[in-house]
Amino acid sequence: MRAIVYSEKNETTLKTLDDPTPGAQEVVVDVRASGICHTDIEVLRGNYGENAFPLVPGHEYAGEVSAVGAEVKGYSVGDRVVVDPNFECGNCRACKKGWAHLCENLGAYGVTKHGGFAEQSVVDSSALHKIGDMPFEIAALAEPMGCILNGLDASRANEAENALIFGGGPIGLLLAIGMQVRGVKEISIVDLNEARLEIAESFGFKPVTAAGAEVDAYKHSTDLVVDAIGVPSVAEKLTHYISNGGVGLYFGVCPSETRIEISPFEIFRRQLSLVGSHSLNHNIPEAIRVITDFGSDIGRITTHKLPFEEINTALSGNFPADSMKIQWQSGL
Repeated sequence: MRAIVYSEKNETTLKTLDDPTPGAQEVVVDVRASGICHTDIEVLRGNYGENAFPLVPGHEYAGEVSAVGAEVKGYSVGDRVVVDPNFECGNCRACKKGWAHLCENLGAYGVTKHGGFAEQSVVDSSALHKIGDMPFEIAALAEPMGCILNGLDASRANEAENALIFGGGPIGLLLAIGMQVRGVKEISIVDLNEARLEIAESFGFKPVTAAGAEVDAYKHSTDLVVDAIGVPSVAEKLTHYISNGGVGLYFGVCPSETRIEISPFEIFRRQLSLVGSHSLNHNIPEAIRVITDFGSDIGRITTHKLPFEEINTALSGNFPADSMKIQWQSGL
């Protein structure tokens, strides 16, 4: 089978690997759609540990079951499925609290085990969820939507009347979509890129230009403010826009060495909450429901469908101009 392989830190190549065979409780999935996440770039750079190399990346993927292990129940050849990439130890303190995504020994397909940028992927049957007739390229958005919903739970989005999202990329738009389905009435998206602001507006969200007085008008007026880009200067100013009693969500990934200044007195006096969000917590079924509720228009977030050769180039950080979500889809 063809696959993209991180052979070592900062080295990604297109290779031919042996077709996988399933263990007793595993299945083989013929991958039909697999999306690029910023995490894939960080894995290549060794920021998730270097002991996983060589590695097939990709943790946002869906496909069709082509082989089933002897002890697998509930899945058959031909089933259309999406993969929940995370697997936890089940024994640490976080796991015992039900916080699998915060497991001290957290692993994931495409991060610590071979993932979805291959024609086939072998996964434990417990990692699968059936998608019915949902298109594979739409189902592949369930993993990032699961991450979104985890963040919205952490930030009490169900209590927010309005929201301000810094970053109009695919994650910013998915955050807005998740908020809308959850009932947030007014959602604004801030970006410097006019093309991304136009896309945000086409989805029905208010576009806000990052430079100038337009964004300053949101001072102390927004129930939920989100950094969806991981820019330290944005992260530091979240409290500037949060209304009294509101929440700031750190969803974007700032560099690990970043430090910012925050006033404890302001947090106290205005009763602000600042929260973080990491990954998804086995909430793929809810993500599928949210995607279904929003409708097929969510597919417009995927702007580039590329063959393996171009995906391999993109994983090195060379994204196509004006791209949003990028996917490999079988047949390209």
